[in-house]
Amino acid sequence: MRGLSLLLSLMVAGGVSFTRLTQPAAAPADLVVVHARVYTVDETRPEAQAVAIRGDRIVVVGTDAEALALRGPATQVIDAGGRAVIPGLHDAHGHVLGLGQSLQEVDLRGTTSAQAVIDAVRVRAQQVPTGQWLRGRGWDQNDWADTAWPTAAQLDAATPDHPVYLSRVDGHAAWVNTAAVRAAGLTATVADPAGGRVIRGAGGAPAGVLVDTAMNLVARHIPPADVAARRAQLRLADDVAASLGLTTVHDAGVAWDDVAVYRAAADDGTLKTRLYVMLRPPRTGETLPPPVLDYASHLLTVRAVKLVADGALGSRGAALHEPYSDDPGTRGLLVTAPADLHTQALAAVRAGYQPCVHAIGDRANTAVLDLFEQLQREVPGSRALRMRDEHAQILRAGDIPRFAALDVIASVQTTHATSDMPWVEKRIGAARTRDGAYMWQALRRSGAHLANGSDFPVEEPNPMFGFYAAITRQDAQGQPPGGWMPDQRLTRAEALHSVSAGAAYAAHLEQELGMLRPGMLADLLVLSDDIMQVVPARVRDARPLVTIRGGRVTFRDGI
Repeated sequence: MRGLSLLLSLMVAGGVSFTRLTQPAAAPADLVVVHARVYTVDETRPEAQAVAIRGDRIVVVGTDAEALALRGPATQVIDAGGRAVIPGLHDAHGHVLGLGQSLQEVDLRGTTSAQAVIDAVRVRAQQVPTGQWLRGRGWDQNDWADTAWPTAAQLDAATPDHPVYLSRVDGHAAWVNTAAVRAAGLTATVADPAGGRVIRGAGGAPAGVLVDTAMNLVARHIPPADVAARRAQLRLADDVAASLGLTTVHDAGVAWDDVAVYRAAADDGTLKTRLYVMLRPPRTGETLPPPVLDYASHLLTVRAVKLVADGALGSRGAALHEPYSDDPGTRGLLVTAPADLHTQALAAVRAGYQPCVHAIGDRANTAVLDLFEQLQREVPGSRALRMRDEHAQILRAGDIPRFAALDVIASVQTTHATSDMPWVEKRIGAARTRDGAYMWQALRRSGAHLANGSDFPVEEPNPMFGFYAAITRQDAQGQPPGGWMPDQRLTRAEALHSVSAGAAYAAHLEQELGMLRPGMLADLLVLSDDIMQVVPARVRDARPLVTIRGGRVTFRDGI
């Protein structure tokens, strides 16, 4: 000990720093972002000036001087010029290959009449070989002056030689022509499947619209995309996600074969977006493979299963406790029989998978909360899987506190509210709308965890549209004044949390993603506009100038 003391004394006397001998100077950062207004979503330090990154991790969140102290000869420096920097955004419920496929199909979003759809299909038919299936997506009869279901006959005049399959905007109904009906062998004698409905005409003949599980009567006859086509769809969707500032997507309803496509993109370094995968439920007799955790530094995670309780509100497939106000003959559809839903969910939980269940109507949401409560009794420890209610759109007041009580995540899509608000009250009446429609603030105040997504390609994948909808509950034109049911708006901080830390929690990734803090994965954006400060009307126009995922610049434009 005396020898060690003497050595230390000599070192100090000689001006030698013991700290430097034992703790080498920190290695330079690979990337620093400076001169920024950094919104960290970290309560311990909500704002900063700069971020420094080494490898795929954040090493400094602090002042410009602190970040630049790690500048080395090879360090890349991004000068944000006073702009806002936020964590990389999550979409907590999207469909990646569905987005890629939609970019290859006829885009029908925003069409204002059946004739507008027909005209778009006629143009595409001229570009497609005779006999080849023609697909499109995005029509919504609620946006037309005539809101009646369209018919096969309307499509036939424009496209007699191509089987046509057009998905409704919510993906819960399809409009088909007679060639498609014939290709599927669909006649008046074919019964409605469980959880679905064939809209019929004279004599019970299929009229041209199929709802929920009835869609598969035709869809199963469409030749599936091969691996090359799915890889192309992934590339298209991945590029769009990076350009919009989405660094993580929770991909809802993926076939196990498609996971191999994702894994290949992760392996070859082309995948820009982290994917948190919800598998489709296994078929009878199949078993779930082991979950995939922390693949390629959290670039790919497979630990959830997407199940479906009911249909959609726009097609009157959402399951309600009481009949639809504008169609008293129906209470919607339980797409999966309760016993089957329990079997699927139980298998998922026992295999260590997080159950994520689509539930839109209040009857479906009650059933899903009942299911989760039952699972937590049946499988000790299953609460820790963080069961998720996907959509949680229409709720009974008594069910709202159950989310927090059961630790169920409310996975909502804020643009659904602003898309649906013109017609929701017609569907379910004023009382059910007022007390239970799109209750984000009520859920949050009750203690529920809130994660926000878009459900793309049902809605646009742009997260700025969802942020704007969350804080205003208005459409793109600022209507209605003051917002629709404005007491359910989120603050800007709450909205940002829902697409960052809240969504990361929903994916069991809150220790790695969702905020800007030293040690966490380096996912962040430099924005064109400060969405935490600008007037709401400008939020929708904000865009990422730089997208960084894991310390890698995946998109850059204008800076």
